[in-house]
Amino acid sequence: MPNTQDDQQTGDPNYVVGLDLAGRRVVVVGGGSVAQRRLGLLIASGADVRVISRTVTPAVEGMATSGQISVELRDYAAGDLEGAWYAVACTDEPETNAAIVAEATERRIFCVRADNARLGTAVTPATARYDGMTLGVLAGGRHRRSAAVRNALLEALQSGVVTGDSEPAAPGVALVGGGPGDPDLITVRGRRLLARANLVVADRLAPPELLAELAPDVEVIDAAKIPYGRAMAQEAINAALIEGAKAGKFVVRLKGGDPYVFGRGYEELEACVDAGVPVTVVPGVTSAISVPALAGIPVTHRGVTHEFVVVSGHIAPDHPDSLVDWSALARLRGTLVLLMAVERIEKFAAVLLEGGRPGDTPATVVQEGSLRTERVLRAELSTVAERVRAEGIRPPAIIVIGPTAGFEAAPSESAESR
Repeated sequence: MPNTQDDQQTGDPNYVVGLDLAGRRVVVVGGGSVAQRRLGLLIASGADVRVISRTVTPAVEGMATSGQISVELRDYAAGDLEGAWYAVACTDEPETNAAIVAEATERRIFCVRADNARLGTAVTPATARYDGMTLGVLAGGRHRRSAAVRNALLEALQSGVVTGDSEPAAPGVALVGGGPGDPDLITVRGRRLLARANLVVADRLAPPELLAELAPDVEVIDAAKIPYGRAMAQEAINAALIEGAKAGKFVVRLKGGDPYVFGRGYEELEACVDAGVPVTVVPGVTSAISVPALAGIPVTHRGVTHEFVVVSGHIAPDHPDSLVDWSALARLRGTLVLLMAVERIEKFAAVLLEGGRPGDTPATVVQEGSLRTERVLRAELSTVAERVRAEGIRPPAIIVIGPTAGFEAAPSESAESR
């Protein structure tokens, strides 16, 4: 990146360059937490990484065990940089780091000195990967400043405030999971593709704030208002996706939660593939796990439950189209997560009780999870239906039944602060 005026005043001599380290030896001296933070990018670059250290962290040991790096458990010795293209000195001994830099200088190998960046011959930039690009920011060894600028640039790219795309997106469809409702919980890739869309087909549960971020020329179709009624709605949505892509548009199908968790995502993928339309799937943060988590409920917990089951409640247990073995679910001891079940909560509670689930099994209902309007109702299986009606709980809501549903150690961030 260009030098700022402040950098010019301090005489920052750093020259920014990208190194191709694939297959080339990189020697890292030190195996503590500082080395651990730097090894990930070196491994990702394809470098032949050799770590020399008396001891290493468990994470570094794991990298060696998996064959990502080689480790020699010993002191650094002169000659260890033989054959290296790049070196990193990150021991907790300034004298050793100075000796490593000295050897590297003699061998004309660029060397980063982690304890004092200005005393090395190279400086590691604050980096990030985004859409095929690598961002690197240097601030003369002032790592907090370079990291802050890197984070701001990355956030601007992810939010669409700054675009890194010189060409319009190719025609096609992206099935994007928008998360449980809070716009900050969409994935980075989902937000990036949404910013490139020409046409967005949005579900009712897709975060509406994300639509407000779109450029004025982006067409938005509300999937909940597509005509023809319930039976034909999915076919009409499929047609809107295909027609938009064949008209040369990049279409984002924005859904709540995850496209493949009761979101009919695979039906839409099949329709696009059959029509010859390129399609990308971007998984989302499913409400089945995230909404309970935000309310302080883990769907699994060591020593308490070894399984959790997610069930759609869009049809009643006694409906001929039901594919759920409710008697089997009633015998499970783990966590049961019900989606779209508020309207029929009486029937679901009754069939679980009849199947053997104890009446005092904790049952928690979370309405509008992750939003400022979130409500949490705690009850037991025998009383949950009555409490839901009395408290006026309405969809969208997640119902959690099982031992962990009684946990109340909620995260420090409350619904009111989101």
